Parts: sequence; structure tokens; C-alpha cells
Amino acid sequence: MFRGNHPATVDAKGRLKVPAAFLESLKQFGTRVFVTSLKGDCVAIFPMPVWEEIESRMRARGELDPIRRKFLKVTSFYGQVAELDAQNRLLLPQQTRTSANTVGKVDVLGQGRYLEAWDHEPLEAEIKAKPLSDDELATLAQEGI
Repeated sequence: MFRGNHPATVDAKGRLKVPAAFLESLKQFGTRVFVTSLKGDCVAIFPMPVWEEIESRMRARGELDPIRRKFLKVTSFYGQVAELDAQNRLLLPQQTRTSANTVGKVDVLGQGRYLEAWDHEPLEAEIKAKPLSDDELATLAQEGI
């Protein structure tokens, strides 16, 4: 389970130094990941077994399902398989890091079963512009959260 925000760095070659706080959980799945984006605003890092489960659910939708086709088109456009190197870095795809502007300092957020890497300023601006509403908080409260 990936939790919290841990600052990290993407070097000039596009390699993300995975924060130590996430390494143990990530390595429980192995060293291979699928790096992609869903909207181009951040980098999503899925342990390979998690990504393969998502692919399996997509296949169940059928080859011609429009949502499946769109999802796979977007995630393939931004995505590549990567592997942790000896220094615990992941090479982020050029297309993805350019779109998400993830160069230099980034925030790496735990999202349960995967990680997201964000440029700090747009992330903070989005959180401030779109805080949890009272209705959303009420819905969470009804679910016992």
C-alpha cells in the first residue's frame, strides 16, 4: 500500500529516484513497473502485477468497447515498461514527463496500489482550487471515513 507525499527528483536523463518510503512496498511486487499517465498532468507508476490486473479487466470489456479502446490508447501513448535500476531509479517516458512537466523536484504521492509523480506547483494549485467539498466530505462520512 502506497501512502503519503514524498518529495523526489527527476534527473536530466529523466530518471525518477523513487523515495525510500515507497521502495519496500514497490519491491514486494518486483522491480518492473508500467509508467504512464491518464490525463497527461502527472506520471502514474503501476507495479507490473497491478497493471496486468488492470489490463485483464480491460480485456474483459471486449475488443471494440469504446472506453477500453480510449483507455488503452491514452495509457499506451504515455506509457512504457520500466525497471528499477541499482540506484532505485525509474526512467520516465519522454512523452509523459514532458506533458506532466516532471523534471527536477517532484512530489511522489501514494495512491493505494500505485504512485503518482507531480510537478509541485500545479499539484498544489489544483488542491487549493478544488478542495474537498462539504458534499464530498458528507459522502465520505456516510461511508464511515
